[in-house]
Amino acid sequence: MKQVLQNRKTGRPFVGDVPVPALQRGRVLVRTVASLISAGTERASVELVSKGLIQEARQRPDLVKAVVAKVKSEGLLNTFASVRDKMAASSTLGYSAAGIVVEVADDVTEFHIGDRVSCAGVGFASHAEVLSVPKNLCVHLPDEVSFEAGAFGTLGAIALQGVRLAEPTLGESIVVIGLGLVGQLTVQLLKANGCRVFGLDLDPARVSLAMELGADRAVVSGDDAASEIDKWTRGRGADAVLITAATDSNQPVELAARVSRLKGRVIVVGMTGLDIPRAPFFSRELRLVISMSYGPGRYDPDYEERGHDYPLPYVRWTEKRNIESFLELVGDKRVDVERLTTHRFRIQDAERAYALISADSSEPYLGVLLNYDPDSEINRRVTLTAAVHRAEKAIRLGVIGAGGYVPAMLLPHFKTESVEFRSIATATGVSAHDVGKRFGFAVAVSSADEVLDDADTNLIVIGTRHDSHAELARKALERNKNVFVEKPLALNDDELDQVLQAVADSSGRLMVGFNRRFSPLAQRARAFFDSVDSPLSILYRVNAGRIPKEHWLQNAVEGGGRIVGEVCHFIDLMQFLTNSPPVSVFAESVSAKTDKTIDADSVFITLRFADGSNGSIAYLSEGDKSLPKERVEIFGGSRSFVLDDFRRATLHKDGREEQVTLKAQDKGQQTQVQQICASVLKGSEAPISVNELAATTRATFRILDSLREHRPFEV
Repeated sequence: MKQVLQNRKTGRPFVGDVPVPALQRGRVLVRTVASLISAGTERASVELVSKGLIQEARQRPDLVKAVVAKVKSEGLLNTFASVRDKMAASSTLGYSAAGIVVEVADDVTEFHIGDRVSCAGVGFASHAEVLSVPKNLCVHLPDEVSFEAGAFGTLGAIALQGVRLAEPTLGESIVVIGLGLVGQLTVQLLKANGCRVFGLDLDPARVSLAMELGADRAVVSGDDAASEIDKWTRGRGADAVLITAATDSNQPVELAARVSRLKGRVIVVGMTGLDIPRAPFFSRELRLVISMSYGPGRYDPDYEERGHDYPLPYVRWTEKRNIESFLELVGDKRVDVERLTTHRFRIQDAERAYALISADSSEPYLGVLLNYDPDSEINRRVTLTAAVHRAEKAIRLGVIGAGGYVPAMLLPHFKTESVEFRSIATATGVSAHDVGKRFGFAVAVSSADEVLDDADTNLIVIGTRHDSHAELARKALERNKNVFVEKPLALNDDELDQVLQAVADSSGRLMVGFNRRFSPLAQRARAFFDSVDSPLSILYRVNAGRIPKEHWLQNAVEGGGRIVGEVCHFIDLMQFLTNSPPVSVFAESVSAKTDKTIDADSVFITLRFADGSNGSIAYLSEGDKSLPKERVEIFGGSRSFVLDDFRRATLHKDGREEQVTLKAQDKGQQTQVQQICASVLKGSEAPISVNELAATTRATFRILDSLREHRPFEV
């Protein structure tokens, strides 16, 4: 399908061919008929990226600090690879569209195939022929509202949320600074609410349009704007000021303070300078509110992505209900969006649309629509490169899911092994296109089944979110494919049992991404204690860092939490070092006294292994980022081995100390891939036995049990 993408290196928008997005839980697939370019937001995004890394770094110093910290902890080469991968990724544009529902997930009941809908959301309602939209970001389109008008839904909700925050009452005098698309909608919404409206803009044509659409007074911004507003309010000042301008200047917020009445309200909707002048805000006791986009629910993954609605009696106006309300006003002819539409382009000509809104163009514009043919044929498979057929015993790779880890830490190593890259599927399709192009995959496809059903593929890499790992692994094994699953293998015992049964019935091999055991320093530690016949004691400290509660990894259904998702790494390394499976666990967590922390993100875990060895994992999320992430101390047979973040090791034996330092951090990803490839080519056993994979995975489940019941558990 065709989709507007932005190249991260050049900043240039272009129309690319990408696979149709996959239908996910809680979503609908929508065949787009029209989408609206948000000129202010999208132009700013294009211009920022176009200015290059230096300018972007100046505007995002937080990202620069993160890169510097990553260099310190992981080394320059690993950091460079990570930054390179981000720069190679395309970004999507657009967040307001309308179309026809063509597929509905099983758990969605309020939409049906054929429904006319308006869609919202960055990354969801993009400029693309087919959209995958969560149900809370999709609303039914009234019969009397066209698809083009429906494409204004998100912008209308942004304007409406600003109006709601202003809390206007009948007859109040309100000033709107900035008469672009959102400003023009704001003027009409305020008039529909019974307010007197004064508009300001630098463009005389937009000033005239605001008057035609109902503003009581509108003028071109200038030195006398404040006195004009003073006369218009009979010297009382504005009851409220809505700033809908898009500018780096601080002038709008300064003007808003000057023209507001005592105890007035200032609502910032647009992207504008916010160096707040204290004196006028203090002397008039003004209230300043910055509107958070479409309304309540914005930036809340539980609402937007997982479909958990807020109860209407307590949150009357969510972002979805704001869109519905706006479209009802459009259907009732109380808001006119047709007058705001200045340009229409076919999706194939989207580059012309972005040239129009660029700084290089002098042609006036306001509402810029992209139109689509919903009946045109769409290719779900995108050919990326000519297929390269290697020797009969070659590894032919299919990839499902390509989040940051897969292209950064796995695929480069598969490439050095001369693997044949066949097909790749991701949820969005865009990342499948980008990653597939970069590594030379033959095709990018829309669904996991297309990868699994390729008869020639003999190794499947699964790098999706955790909730689909077990099911995809089972399906691949049932097709007798070799499978490499990025950890974790499963999220509960039932899933694990199903995978283990599939392994027993399959000729394929099962491998899981427990890479630390393949690190050269971990291998050195194992060899260091090979001649020791007494049990080992292992202390494993992990400075894990905080992950927001809203992150998908913290969600019990999608991610399973950090113990299942990451602590499995450390259990596997202990199992490797002791050459013995864990037999019992006991865990205790901190008792958080703030909503920002999760108890299970900071835990002390004690493990006992079958050979009598014991291990202690301190997995801590509240430490400082400057401290290296992992430190392992191993004791046994009058020897000690200290491993620092897989870059340095200190060996203690016979009263002597030896130090080993690597050129860069090495957590074993490359060696792991080499051994996986060797196993497939030679038909030998997988690098980690199924029993070890099962023991590590079950140990994480029992840790969760121990945290819940405050007692030890047998693995």
